[in-house]
Amino acid sequence: MSDSYEMMYILRPDLSEEQVNQAVTKYKDLLQEQGGEEVEIQHRGKRRLAYPIERHREGVYIQMNYKAPPTHVAQLQRAMRYGDEVIRYLTLKQELPPEPQPEPVEVEA
Repeated sequence: MSDSYEMMYILRPDLSEEQVNQAVTKYKDLLQEQGGEEVEIQHRGKRRLAYPIERHREGVYIQMNYKAPPTHVAQLQRAMRYGDEVIRYLTLKQELPPEPQPEPVEVEA
């Protein structure tokens, strides 16, 4: 069973555009290899951080929406934790709205 997730991660600001693209592709491919579906990536650009993280004042924000089993999400987060290009990440499970139930139809006799 796959759940919907939204992940926002911040890459180091000193990475070149090519290195940023390589990192995004690396995590997208890792997720797809693990069974992730409907991977949607939005590059949010370089922004100033609210507080310093690992002596960085800025970061490159990437948003990734996807569907995957919960065990595969843990593997993706482990890869980000051990990678040196990611300075922070956050994964949220998206709650889908319940599907509307059809209303009962009254039959007149």
